[in-house]
Amino acid sequence: MLPRRYLPPIPALMALEAVDRLGTASEAAKELSLTQGAISRALQGLEEQLGVPLLIRERQRLRLTPAGRDYVAEVRKALHLLASASITLRANPTGGSLNLAILPAFGMHWLAPRLARFAQSHPEVTINLSTRLRPFDFQGSTFDAAIHYGRQDWPGVNYLKLMDEEVLAVAAPGFPRLEQATDLLAHPLLQLESRTGDWGRWLAHHGASGLRPPGMLFDQFATLTQGAIHGMGAALIPTFLIERELAEGRLIPIFGPPVRALGSYYLVWPENRPDRAPLRSFRDWLAAEVAAQTTCPA
Repeated sequence: MLPRRYLPPIPALMALEAVDRLGTASEAAKELSLTQGAISRALQGLEEQLGVPLLIRERQRLRLTPAGRDYVAEVRKALHLLASASITLRANPTGGSLNLAILPAFGMHWLAPRLARFAQSHPEVTINLSTRLRPFDFQGSTFDAAIHYGRQDWPGVNYLKLMDEEVLAVAAPGFPRLEQATDLLAHPLLQLESRTGDWGRWLAHHGASGLRPPGMLFDQFATLTQGAIHGMGAALIPTFLIERELAEGRLIPIFGPPVRALGSYYLVWPENRPDRAPLRSFRDWLAAEVAAQTTCPA
């Protein structure tokens, strides 16, 4: 924040702008519904506050100094911005933009199909989406909220739980039949680089603990899924991401039912920021979506 001595009163700035445009204090007074004396006092106070002469007084007219002309050009821009912000607020008191950081797979498969419903019910809110794969510092960003996968381990945020996750062991059709879970160790495995422990947890769930098998690494579920579809190996993929691939037979389950994953999906937002209307609208809508999906999945 700039020192207050560099922030003149808005009436004085409006008086200066009007004098520059109209040429006399009397005309400026008429436009601003003030007395000529009030205009003169405002201009004098402005010059004293800034410590710079702004006006050349010539008989009945006022003319800005070169420095005054440069200054009033910036003042005019600032007044215009303030007026525009007020007009926007009055026209759309509950609206605005929401900057949301998303996880690419979750954003594409779970959130995106639902956003049309949010847009219909909240046309006053514009959502801007950007991908972030890991937690970040809200203080150093322009994001209002983010989608987080994992546990409630993101410091300094509030949480709204969206869904748990189940993963399914899948492969392309023709993958050899497995008699037991450990038979999988004889085949190529695919895994997400941020979840290299998933196969170990899956094997432990099936009674083979203490194993952490290696596998080909992928940075996103989209490429991991394509790798499995093209026969590169077996993959553990969240069920909500591969509903179509399973229905169309491009991927098949290879052993057992879905297994509960370690993490869940959350909407998170910083604890120490004012609760803006666009975020409240989006959060309340998401909470309703989450409640509805238990009885009517999207």
